[in-house]
Amino acid sequence: MAQQQMAKERSLGELFTELAGETSTLVRQEVALAQAEMTHKAVKAGKNVGFLVVGGAVAYAAALSIIAGVIVLLGMAIPLWASALLVGVVIGIAAFFMISSAVAGLKRTDPVPHKTIETIKEDAKWLKKEVT
Repeated sequence: MAQQQMAKERSLGELFTELAGETSTLVRQEVALAQAEMTHKAVKAGKNVGFLVVGGAVAYAAALSIIAGVIVLLGMAIPLWASALLVGVVIGIAAFFMISSAVAGLKRTDPVPHKTIETIKEDAKWLKKEVT
């Protein structure tokens, strides 16, 4: 009967082998979580960079197309140099707001993988508990 009970109990070597396997799986899962979280954050940052580039291109296109038409129109009422200056200031203000919005979005993007850090801390506590 004592032999049956000992056969049912696992040896210390088997327990350490299982612990090593579980720890390895845990580390792989944490790396996968970190990769997924960083990918998500990179996509978000890339989106804001894209908006920044598009905002700059739109501001440039607007400057080119509006300057020609509005300067000529305003040139009928005020000197051409004054109309060109006025149109340039208005387009510059619009571009400023578009670019400021994109930069603010980039600043709000936090690159730190908080979820991964939390789960690694939890895993360290679990591993410490299992070993002791």
